[in-house]
Amino acid sequence: MKKLILLVVSLLVIVGLSYYIYQLNQNKGQSDAHTQLIEFAIKEIETVDKVIISEPNGAVFELKKNGDIWTDKDGGCISQESAAFVLDAIKNIEFKGYLPETALESSKLKMASLHLKVEIFQNGEWSKTWYIGDATQDHYGQIMQLDASGTGRSEYPVIMKIKGMNGFVSPTFFADPRKWMCTNIFSLDISEIAKVDVKVNDEPARSFTVINSGSSFKVLQQDQVLDNIDTAMVFRYLNNYKKIHYNKPNYVLNPMQIDSLKKTTPFAVLTVDETNGNSTSIRCFRIQMKEVRKDKSFVDYHDTDADHFWAVLPSGQLVKCQYFVFNPLLLGHIYFPLDVSSLTTHDGIIEK
Repeated sequence: MKKLILLVVSLLVIVGLSYYIYQLNQNKGQSDAHTQLIEFAIKEIETVDKVIISEPNGAVFELKKNGDIWTDKDGGCISQESAAFVLDAIKNIEFKGYLPETALESSKLKMASLHLKVEIFQNGEWSKTWYIGDATQDHYGQIMQLDASGTGRSEYPVIMKIKGMNGFVSPTFFADPRKWMCTNIFSLDISEIAKVDVKVNDEPARSFTVINSGSSFKVLQQDQVLDNIDTAMVFRYLNNYKKIHYNKPNYVLNPMQIDSLKKTTPFAVLTVDETNGNSTSIRCFRIQMKEVRKDKSFVDYHDTDADHFWAVLPSGQLVKCQYFVFNPLLLGHIYFPLDVSSLTTHDGIIEK
């Protein structure tokens, strides 16, 4: 009897050990598979030379490396800061955790139909594709799936995050070209400027021209050369063109409204001729407001935005600019002895 009990116990132990070893092997296989599918990061970030971002709505944007500069697919200027954020994410993406077993199938199906896709190229060759899904419920990670050269696409997604950050991965990647636009309009040293012409259509007396011949300056008001100009003030005025950016792209007006706006008369036209022969002309339009506002004196009412105006760039793109940034370029009487004594501030360029 004792031998029989010992035999049964031994068999149970053997069966238990066998099942335990089987489970270990199964878990080991699953762990190895997941380990293989979490290598999203590319540490050799200098080898990344192209990134294609595709949004679920069909929008696609391509970044290309041109020397040390990132451009769009046609070589156009893009925000280098936004490109740096993309590269930082590619380098510092890291594994946060696995999805619960109960969520694997549903997450897999959802990822197949709705995802943000990021295709990454190294040295001219496709390397990896990220499929970015929903954020986790705690908002500290993102559900993502990997397709990599040599290993193929993972069967199930995992949870990823950016090293040193708790938050979403997806906001770094967008395909709206307006968000990628360079905001720079002027970046000129004084020696690069040959002529500046400011035409104020509302108040022609405010119009002026600055001519830089290299050895001397001339300032004209309504084609009349001004006497007794202060050379130091001319330097100060032209120095404003070193760093001029617009505020934001147009997210308000539709194409029909943009066409209508362009057919109206701009309140000012700013033209800069460079010594290398290039010329940049900016047309400025006031932003009409629905509500009436009071000016600083609380007497006169205006129906235009006091802080921003529309500008049409040489490319035809409509952008929003700040008077705070452009008034030093448009208000010549601050620097030169322009005769504007008969003019009223609120009828012309809004001074802030």
